[in-house]
Amino acid sequence: MQVAVFPLPGSRYNRPETQITFRGIPAPAIGRVLVVGSRTGVHTGRLVADSDGQGASFVPEKPFTVGETVTVGTRLHVLGGTAGRFAFAIAHLAPPLPIAGLVVPPAREVRFMRFRSQPLLRPVALTFTQDAAPASEGDIFIAPNTSPIQEGPMILDPRGRLVWFRPFPRGSNMLVNDLRVQNLYGRPVLTWWQGIRDAGFGQSHGLGIILNDHYQQIATVRAGNGLQATGHEFLVTPQGDAYLTASSPVMVPGRRVPVIDSVVQEIDIRTGLVLLEWHALDHVPLSGRITPRGRWIDAYHINSVSIDAAGNLVISMRDTSAIYDVDRRTGQVLWTLGGNRSSFNMGAGTITAFQHDAIVQPDGTLSVFDNESGGPSRGLHERLDLSTMTARMITQYYHSPPLESLVEGNMQLLADGDAVIGWGSEPYLSEYDPSGTQILDAHFDGPIINYRAYRFPWTAQPDKPPAVALAGAPRGVRLFVSWNGATDVSSWRVLAGQSPNALKPVATTPVAGFETGIPVSRHATYYVVQALDAARRVLSASRPVS
Repeated sequence: MQVAVFPLPGSRYNRPETQITFRGIPAPAIGRVLVVGSRTGVHTGRLVADSDGQGASFVPEKPFTVGETVTVGTRLHVLGGTAGRFAFAIAHLAPPLPIAGLVVPPAREVRFMRFRSQPLLRPVALTFTQDAAPASEGDIFIAPNTSPIQEGPMILDPRGRLVWFRPFPRGSNMLVNDLRVQNLYGRPVLTWWQGIRDAGFGQSHGLGIILNDHYQQIATVRAGNGLQATGHEFLVTPQGDAYLTASSPVMVPGRRVPVIDSVVQEIDIRTGLVLLEWHALDHVPLSGRITPRGRWIDAYHINSVSIDAAGNLVISMRDTSAIYDVDRRTGQVLWTLGGNRSSFNMGAGTITAFQHDAIVQPDGTLSVFDNESGGPSRGLHERLDLSTMTARMITQYYHSPPLESLVEGNMQLLADGDAVIGWGSEPYLSEYDPSGTQILDAHFDGPIINYRAYRFPWTAQPDKPPAVALAGAPRGVRLFVSWNGATDVSSWRVLAGQSPNALKPVATTPVAGFETGIPVSRHATYYVVQALDAARRVLSASRPVS
């Protein structure tokens, strides 16, 4: 039985904290592992099993040292090894990328939502200028991250009304990216990346967050082997794994300034163990003349990872303007799409520049957000013919009027053939029918950046009760009620009385968006508001207010 190992045999840019991963064999069958550093000598450690029973990691008790070669001896049939032995090198590390604050617009340039029942929520507002998209396609998922007051993950209903918002105050310097619904262990979950931005090379120093349908955090996913997850990708699989990206500044022979190595990891969500690790520097040659950005060379800049039908990695690199198909067991680049070394004959309209979000679709086609260079950005759907190695355009999607998104952005193909596009550094999100006609358009009310935008069906019931604010009215009172994150509320019922234990219904009104105002003519000492579903069943109730 062939066993895949990570670090990959012969790899040169691993970090001192790396563990040694064995995949494709049950942990008890791995047997004795001998690990020897050329400078640090024999390393003791423990073998920790992966949660799927298909491998384990040898976790050394102490780190390796920079510049040394590590030799691993086993009795296994190691892929890429010789007689069960393989070796890898530890990189000469460069200083870490410095932390930098976000540049945000003044608050006067941004319009915010306000709610009487939730006065601490100040999400940035959006305006929908066009909306002919089917409501059945689900809610809208975004995470605006340059708001001057609060940023955070946000869900809107098909009409553009707020459903859920989790605020991160600007003073926290927290950056949130890529809110979406994913499948974990057969159930829908809410995921995003959060962290701190580095000085211009992509969000770093972060982790992945996973919530259930009650908005309770059920998992935190961190990169392994001494790396920090960047905000470019957080892909969760139903089997319980997650794919992350990371940046690793290292010294490369022949280069006078550090090179930022782009890394992809697959993480076991239950154990935190590394299941796979791939370094761009080991597999994609540096071009001869690269202009440093400040004190670093950012030659790759991985910004998305998806999985093809064979289980291999499809990786988008912004700074090579190319997409790569990578064998998950050997790390070999199987083909390159675009850039200076394309494996394909590029058909009309298939060349991209600084692209993001290259996603393999269920039918094997590829969707890409093409940032372009010196021209309008677009969404691109293309077909790759591996028998003739030809790329052909299926559909392209432009915004009306045209937009030029310098950074970030994504395209999501929906099951009905529509396409949702988040325009990254341009404060827009749009939807298109299968012919490429724009059928939905919305923009943030201010110069706001949003990394990706999606639509998903989503059903959730918060674990906290509805919030109510009480205000005087000319005749009686007016209650304002909201339930942050609830999706199934059809109407609100008000109970009133002179005691919290003696309340009677006095009013019922349909839901009117995130917050509903309810006039009540009867004066009382206490009020409770119940959330009712379409069958008038009580989902939850507020605490008594007086």
